[in-house]
Amino acid sequence: MFQSIVDTISGSQWSYAIIFGVAMLDAFFPLVPSETTVIAAGVLAAHGDLRIEQVLIAAAAGAICGDNVTFWLGKTLGERVAQKLFKGARRRHLDRAHKLVEERGGYLIVIARFIPAGRTAVTFACGSLDWAWRRFIKFDVVAGVIWGSYASLLGYFGGKTFQDSPVKGFLVAFAVALAITFAVEVVRWLRKREGAPS
Repeated sequence: MFQSIVDTISGSQWSYAIIFGVAMLDAFFPLVPSETTVIAAGVLAAHGDLRIEQVLIAAAAGAICGDNVTFWLGKTLGERVAQKLFKGARRRHLDRAHKLVEERGGYLIVIARFIPAGRTAVTFACGSLDWAWRRFIKFDVVAGVIWGSYASLLGYFGGKTFQDSPVKGFLVAFAVALAITFAVEVVRWLRKREGAPS
């Protein structure tokens, strides 16, 4: 996986555009491996193949643009899109996102950026609940910058730690990312089990 991503984003004048595009697509099509791509780009930056600040900017900008696509889908098409995108068991994610957005608002936009599919449901919910775009974008920029920094710097420091083995640096950084995602999910599950709002 690492090598195929590296082959796609390294040594190309389109490297940063690819990072931007993958981060953007993942916001409304959560099967795209944005976090993996950004971590790999961070590893490449640690080895001098890319510039870390440009990786960070491309990742954050892509995430913010993608979130805005999802927000406007929710705002303009609302329930019609929900019926197509959130069928069956996925519908519960949207219903839960609606409830939580009403209760938690901006805080949830930032936290959901780190939960695969959760970010899609939350940003769509913000749009379909008719949030003002100015209110949404403030929190979304914070979420995108934190996420872009987290993923790119995780790869960068993983790559710096294992200068002689970029694959090892990628694997360690990816394992840390998975552990963080797992920890967030465990905390959410425990809070839900205790009856606290999550």
